[in-house]
Amino acid sequence: MRETADLDEVIDSAPFGAFQISVVALCAIVAMIDGFDTQVIGMVAPAIAAEWNVYPTLFGPVFSSGLFGGMIGALMMGQAGDRWGRKPVLIAAILLFSLGSLATCLTQNVTELMIVRLITGLGLGGALPIIISIASEFSPKRHRTNIVAFMFCGFPLGSAIGGIISAKIIPLLGWKSLFWGGGLFPLLLLPFFLFFVPESARFLALRGKRDAVRRIFERMGSALTWSGATQSGAQEQSASVFTLFRQGRAWMTALMWATLFLSLLLTVFLASWLPLLAREAGLGMEAAVLAITSLNVGGIIGGFVIGRLCDRTASAKPIAAAYVLGAVAISLIGMIGHSNLGLLVITFLAGLFTVGAQMCAIALSSHLYETSIRSTGVGWAFGIGRVGAVVGPIAGGILIGMQISIQALFLVAAAVALGSALAVLTIKPRLARANAAQPIG
Repeated sequence: MRETADLDEVIDSAPFGAFQISVVALCAIVAMIDGFDTQVIGMVAPAIAAEWNVYPTLFGPVFSSGLFGGMIGALMMGQAGDRWGRKPVLIAAILLFSLGSLATCLTQNVTELMIVRLITGLGLGGALPIIISIASEFSPKRHRTNIVAFMFCGFPLGSAIGGIISAKIIPLLGWKSLFWGGGLFPLLLLPFFLFFVPESARFLALRGKRDAVRRIFERMGSALTWSGATQSGAQEQSASVFTLFRQGRAWMTALMWATLFLSLLLTVFLASWLPLLAREAGLGMEAAVLAITSLNVGGIIGGFVIGRLCDRTASAKPIAAAYVLGAVAISLIGMIGHSNLGLLVITFLAGLFTVGAQMCAIALSSHLYETSIRSTGVGWAFGIGRVGAVVGPIAGGILIGMQISIQALFLVAAAVALGSALAVLTIKPRLARANAAQPIG
């Protein structure tokens, strides 16, 4: 007879096998689609402006509407995932951003494009807290940070792919082909999410659906039998933003919000203003595209390495250390002069440390809250982070308007990275005190 154990012990004892890998891989594809879409809209803007005979400067509200939609989607659908389940909300989000991408091809003016980008952003932003929660809840504790961080590396991978494909496809097939592909691809994947990806075992356990939980554990191949108990008294709580500030969670939540606000501000700032640096240095647009690709590739590698260190040390210190090293790399970006190689190396290091740290900070947010409020917690953290993503390009534009030098511009960005390091370093002690008051399920 097999030994019985509580829910978390069963999940932690199960091998991270083909079933869990497939679930996490599907979540990573959703993150990749978000990264692809985020990069592509910037790449197609010049082609759309030329076709519609409008000024490129009119696309500022278009970019902002997508980011704003992502913020609202993360806040609303994260909370919905805690109330109605991860799976139905994720499927609704996929349908929304797929149809939004397809509708982009039908727009005929900037106003219509802005509305469609808002709708697309709602779906993409809403999917993110759900896939983070799913990946976290199907991962054993010993590897959770690394798995979630690596899953979310789909976002910079999608951005890199979007930049490369856009440069090749737009001259051949036109800008609409990118959105046809971006809409049809997730629709083709939808049956896999419908029939293969299960509801979260922890969510089902809190709803008392024990037979469904046991079927999931059979698919996971756990050596233990579930006793029917959750972790040491974990219980369902109301999915509300106010719950994130109760029972010792207030500082923890505020620090997580600060970390992601500063981190997304920083990464979107870098993605927005690296082309300006390349132009000012006389390096050309090809160098700018390569620099953005280098930043994203560095982020993918960094997310994996930093995540491994976090799991091995059971600490957020590697994330904080990466932000500090990233601040050094970013401060050097404005000093590279006219060197293509120098720009590629420095942007790779900046991505390795700052984008990689961001992937792990996002993974950390899934650790902070128990099952019944996890999607709400992650959704609000990511929503606040999206505010930073909106602020980043605007802040850069204001600083450039003040005639600040390129060197000083990236020194300011380096200071933002240091702020992220300080915030994330302070989360862990607060988390320990919160956990002592309320077990995490």
